[in-house]
Amino acid sequence: MPIWTLHGNGRTVEPGKVVKPEERLNWGATVAIGAQHVVAMFGATFLVPVLTGFPVSTTLLFSGIGTLLFLLITRNRLPSYLGSSFAFIAPVTAATATAGMGSALAGIVAVGILLAIVGFVVQFAGIGWVDKLMPPVVAGTIVALIGFNLAPVAWTNFAQAPVTASVTLIAVILFSVLFRGFLGRISIFLGVVVGYIVAIILGEVDYAPVEAAAWVGLPEFHIADFASPGTWAVIAMFLPVVLVLIAENVGHVRAVATMTDASVNRHTGRALIADGAATTIAGFFGGSGTTTYGENIGVMAATRVYSTAAYWVAGAVAIVLAMSPKIGAIFNTIPAGVLGGVTTALYGLIGIIGIKIWVDNRVDFSRPVNQYTAAVALVMAIAGFTMQWGDFQLGAIVLGSAAALVIYHLGNAIARWRKTGADDGGPIPAVGQLGGDPQDVK
Repeated sequence: MPIWTLHGNGRTVEPGKVVKPEERLNWGATVAIGAQHVVAMFGATFLVPVLTGFPVSTTLLFSGIGTLLFLLITRNRLPSYLGSSFAFIAPVTAATATAGMGSALAGIVAVGILLAIVGFVVQFAGIGWVDKLMPPVVAGTIVALIGFNLAPVAWTNFAQAPVTASVTLIAVILFSVLFRGFLGRISIFLGVVVGYIVAIILGEVDYAPVEAAAWVGLPEFHIADFASPGTWAVIAMFLPVVLVLIAENVGHVRAVATMTDASVNRHTGRALIADGAATTIAGFFGGSGTTTYGENIGVMAATRVYSTAAYWVAGAVAIVLAMSPKIGAIFNTIPAGVLGGVTTALYGLIGIIGIKIWVDNRVDFSRPVNQYTAAVALVMAIAGFTMQWGDFQLGAIVLGSAAALVIYHLGNAIARWRKTGADDGGPIPAVGQLGGDPQDVK
């Protein structure tokens, strides 16, 4: 493992320069930036256990442990914080309701193991096969349907306290457009703070569990249950999450590579292995599944500090915070109205991320195969389609993801065989200049 070298004078980052992963600022600045990374991920990370009913402190503990494990497996070359993945919310919620928390944890473990296996294949065979299996129209559809499938959950919470929910939602949107840089990136966290204050004023917050909680103590652990008959019936609904985690991790590596050094892309396989290992460990003992975080990419872009030393600090800070049950109890006091407001935006944003994948890759929706790949899968997810054989049930996320893959690949094969032009012909070609002012043609 490389030892960090001091960047410049250790206090400032020169104009046009960045602090590379193998460098660091002085330890005072490094600790401050590491703590800032914890703040950046906090607003999103604590929401997942709150929404799924998992212990917040346990999730925070394995978030910190997962971050340190990620740094070890990637040989301290890839800066990243592993926070809770929103992609798990829908399957965890459904699995907990039908088979219990133990079965939901088993589903998280299954995702982690499969993601690690994919990472080993990528490490030795490259990422090209993933792009072929999951081209932009399919990848965008699967990400979008996971978010839109959660719309009824957002409404259930929203309806319990419409005033608080509305204030929270408005605050999230306002903070995102009022502020730039770091404050703009944590608009969800700031919106929750505003909504929480309103909830206190309206008498919607119960502090009795906080008063009963100890200041220092171990988090609450739960063990994954693979023995229950219901477990294997719900694991299938978790498998599409693997595709989302692949997309998130690959995107994270490419973003860091763009801003630091192209050689970082060589660590893509290790990043997938690391996230898979972190998710597996978290699932075994009661934590939420993990993923790399866009919020932390934003902090790095704003500070120009990509030092992995800051992430060692961040992981350690998260572990220390997890050792206070009172902190976890405080987050559990967040009322339904606040959750309803923030998830109305949050779940929609997950869907928009999928649509952004289409836009960024210029998916041609004049082609019938692309049209039906997205259309059928999204309706299945939003409507909540299910199929059941005895005790075995396939939920909307599984059915929608399977439909997207089958329609795309089988539809393309038939269209190309028949030469109908209905297949995916690739990105829409650029017409004219992209961006900037129009140019006069001479």
